[in-house]
Amino acid sequence: MHDELVDHLTRSTPLSRGEALRVVQDVLAYFDETTEEFVRRRHRELQAQGLVNAEIFERIGADLKYRAVAPPELSLRQLRRIVYG
Repeated sequence: MHDELVDHLTRSTPLSRGEALRVVQDVLAYFDETTEEFVRRRHRELQAQGLVNAEIFERIGADLKYRAVAPPELSLRQLRRIVYG
């Protein structure tokens, strides 16, 4: 799985092959997250940091633009619906 990338990481970093493979798998899993999963996870993380919803939803909206495949822009209402149903 992704041998070229794993080979590149082992040549260009001090990572072993197993460590490089784990890094690649972690990164792919991160970007494989659906928009809904990402929004819910980020909401929990930011809420745990003590932020209020107004700040949280603004930050999540900004974060979504930097996903590997950016989803369509979501309104605050759409973000709230993802979190609260």
